Amino acid sequence: MTTVQVAKHTSPSGGREAGSLAKRIIPCLDVKEGRTVKGVNFVDLRDAGDPVELAYQYSKQGADELVFLDITATHERRKTMVELVKAVARQVNIPFTIGGGINEIADADILLNSGADKISINSAAVRNPALINELAAAFGKQFVVVAVDTKFVNGKNLVHLNGGRIATEMETEQWIKEAEERGAGEILLTSMDHDGTKGGFDNGLLKKVNDKISIPLIASGGAGNVQHFIDVFQQTDVDAALAASVFHYGEILIPSLKEELKKHQIEVRL
Repeated sequence: MTTVQVAKHTSPSGGREAGSLAKRIIPCLDVKEGRTVKGVNFVDLRDAGDPVELAYQYSKQGADELVFLDITATHERRKTMVELVKAVARQVNIPFTIGGGINEIADADILLNSGADKISINSAAVRNPALINELAAAFGKQFVVVAVDTKFVNGKNLVHLNGGRIATEMETEQWIKEAEERGAGEILLTSMDHDGTKGGFDNGLLKKVNDKISIPLIASGGAGNVQHFIDVFQQTDVDAALAASVFHYGEILIPSLKEELKKHQIEVRL
């Protein structure tokens, strides 16, 4: 598969170039034991279907990219399913990212060679920040997505690990800036407070983060209706919006979502 350019160019000086590309709509498939699942605030998971079949449907509907997260891989110390990557690569013609249980260069290498376009690291990057540098050096920063799960605790946005199970004392904005400096090509920021609630994205935090970095930012957590997507792009200028249950259960169809975004002068690929 061919890796496409991410939706924000950076100039040699590291700043943003004028004229951003189309905003991306990204379905996220949380995978547990080979099935797609979805919960609320990272718990109470329920089945949402076969990930390969869902991937195929999203590809046909006009999704720009896909993200697969093996949500128990780190917690259960399992490696992400290579066979799933191969099956998805055979079915879709859009870029996809895979994350979960990637702890070293060899883990990423086998996934990229199996057909993934990018790899996502989360807990492993926090525990070993040099992993970001190593992956960027080995594969190029455009292949490296750093996922960050954040929760508002005692007045601060704090990074959480292992699928949100473990709190750290690391402040989210500080960690994202470090990840960028170490070679992350993209940030996937999930608000645990908003995740699965369908009450809208955490636009305040997303804008603060997006204003401080020059690499693409993917908004995650809270999508419940089309207006939430309009709001996140208009209020924060993030490069992409990611959602799960509203797509999995047919509450929002990607073609109609993109038509509405276009009506609001938000550039998308139709």
